[in-house]
Parts: sequence; structure tokens; C-alpha cells
Amino acid sequence: MRLIKLREEDGAMAMAVDEAILKARSKGIVPDTCRLFVFNPSTVTIGYFQSYAEEIYDENRRKVGIDAVRRITGGGAVYHDQQGEITYSVVMGEDTLNKKIPESYGFLCQPIIEALDILGIKSEFKPINDILANGKKISGSAQTRKWGAVLQHGTLMYSTNIDELFSVLNVSKAKIADKILDSIKDRVTTVKKEIGEISRKEVESAMIEGYRRVFGELEEGKLTAEELEMAKELRENKYATNEWLNQK
Repeated sequence: MRLIKLREEDGAMAMAVDEAILKARSKGIVPDTCRLFVFNPSTVTIGYFQSYAEEIYDENRRKVGIDAVRRITGGGAVYHDQQGEITYSVVMGEDTLNKKIPESYGFLCQPIIEALDILGIKSEFKPINDILANGKKISGSAQTRKWGAVLQHGTLMYSTNIDELFSVLNVSKAKIADKILDSIKDRVTTVKKEIGEISRKEVESAMIEGYRRVFGELEEGKLTAEELEMAKELRENKYATNEWLNQK
């Protein structure tokens, strides 16, 4: 499996790269691939089937400088904290993965469980797409299957600012009561909350080792020229456009 080490990308480019790898893998011109990345600036992503206007408080998002992008995968709105979260993506051929959707979620989340184990945190997969540590969500994932290939991407929250998510959610002030916020906080955790201060580099290293435990040997690589060109085109003509963001 090809490993692309951690990169920092804006939201539109991050999603464009994921789709470019998916398309390249479907054509058989690149191998199965796992990669790590950080959204820069911090970004809220919405699922393919969501309405941007219903999910995101646009004025406040712009005011605080948080980016926004629609994913190609389903699921809900996710806040990607530049200073407290690493995102992973895995692209495999459906033939090599050879697992149905429910089973594949668990399999592709296993490297994150292994990474947490390396960091000293016991965790478990909660179907369909979450990982829990001490009963609290520490990672979530989303998946799509197209052109004979599978893309799964997800988060590992190591020092995420949970409060900041509420600054961009389109929820009335009456509903954001302290007790509701506290209740949500009680259901979410981070690596930092579990074991104390930790660096991004330490988390990245654990995630890479987690992938080695599950997939065996990893061959470090880079995006091919074709993938990079495709990603740039997808970013400009799709993911960075208002038409894509506001299509629902």
C-alpha cells in the first residue's frame, strides 16, 4: 500500500485530492493508498446529501475564518481543527478490499484503533462509522464507492476545540443551552483529554504505525503528476465552487 505522509491542504484541495486518488485507483494507475492530512485553515465539511444553508451559520463561519467544503461522501457536518485533528483517507479497489459496507467500515477503522492503542488509549469500533474511547467518540468516518473503488476518510481528534464547532453550526441560540453543550461534550473526547498533552507528530507517527499493523509494509510515495493535475482541476471546477457547496 502506498503511504502519502501528512500534508496541509485547504478544504477544497483536500477533497479534490481524495477524489483524484479514487479515480486514479479505479483506472489501475496507482496502488491502494492511505494518506494523512490537516485542513488549513480549520474547515467544516458537510456530507454529500446535506443542505449547507440548513447546517452552517455562514456569516459566523466567515467571521471566524473557518473554511467550508462539501464532501463526496455522506454523513454529517464535521469540524476539522487545524491545531487539533488529523484526517486520514484510504482508497482501495473494491476487489482488493472485498468487504461489504458495514464490514469494511470496521476494517478500515482498525488502523486508528491500533494508533490509539500505541498511544495508550483503549478504543473500540462502534458501527457504523465511529470509534469510541472510554465510551466517548474520538473518531468518525465516511465512505463512498465509485468506479470500482472505495474511499473512506475520517478524523482523529487529538486536541480538537469542541466549542468552536458550535460557532458555525446553524442552530438557534435558544437551542445552544449550556446543558446541551455540556451533554455533547460528555459524548466526545480527544487524545489530549485521555492522556494529556501530545504533539501532532506523535499522533501522526502512531497513525502510520497503525496502518503498518493492519496493512503490512507501506511504501512511502507522493501524488503522481496525473493525480495532482486532476486534483487541481477538481478543486477549481468543483470543490471550490459555490455551486458545489450550495447544491442541496
